[in-house]
Amino acid sequence: MSSARSETVSRVVDPVAVAALADLLGSDVDTSPGAPLPALWHWVALSRWPATDTLGPDGHPRRGTGVVPEIDLPRRMFGGGRLTTHAPVPVGAEVTVTTSAGEPREREGRSGFLVLLDLTVEVRSVDDSPLLTEVQHLVYAGPRPPLPSPPEPVVAGQATRLLDGSTLRTDPGLLARFSALTANPHRIHTDWPYATREEGYPGLVVHGPLLALVLGEALRRAGSSGAMLEHRGTAPLFCGEPAEISLDDRSATVHSSAGTHATLRLGDQ
Repeated sequence: MSSARSETVSRVVDPVAVAALADLLGSDVDTSPGAPLPALWHWVALSRWPATDTLGPDGHPRRGTGVVPEIDLPRRMFGGGRLTTHAPVPVGAEVTVTTSAGEPREREGRSGFLVLLDLTVEVRSVDDSPLLTEVQHLVYAGPRPPLPSPPEPVVAGQATRLLDGSTLRTDPGLLARFSALTANPHRIHTDWPYATREEGYPGLVVHGPLLALVLGEALRRAGSSGAMLEHRGTAPLFCGEPAEISLDDRSATVHSSAGTHATLRLGDQ
């Protein structure tokens, strides 16, 4: 069922995808059917590929298809969001997922004109009980100036372990795996010529959701949990760029020599 700004679909919390994400994160969580899905893992467990004929030149569905309204700006970024867990989401369960778009908001940012859009995702059980509610913050922006001399692409093989203590390691193979797990065709994560020559980035962009999942996993390993969490992308992290994770009791941060890239904070309802 769908309308111009809302869509409801049935999904199964895919145990194969959940196990694949655990492998990518090096996580020891229980991924068997019936086990509770960790926070934010629904990005993988409920993902489905968009229809090919809806895709725009950046690989994402064109604005105006699905629930996203017409937005005449070429670049799309994941700015963060907020997740509230009402009840455990069991691996292997059938659920309904409703995605709805808010009203676009225009802003003037440091780098130029922006449009901000919130997507609300509600996941409910087959008996219509609420399981989780998420608000995603999306940012649309104008073109970046072209790089005078793009750097050489990062070679594969650097991310033997995504998380090695507090060190975060990425390589193109890892980004391709995460794009596949989240059914994300956005070319800035996997297409180096497009990312550098068309969008003006100095390399492949590490997914904002991947950074949030890594921070959530780091807090879980430290024994921290909460019914609500907020995550925010501060600046892009580029593939192969060395980064570190810092923790305190209720928050985690990804940072590098270039500054802070993402934060995640836990809270109670």
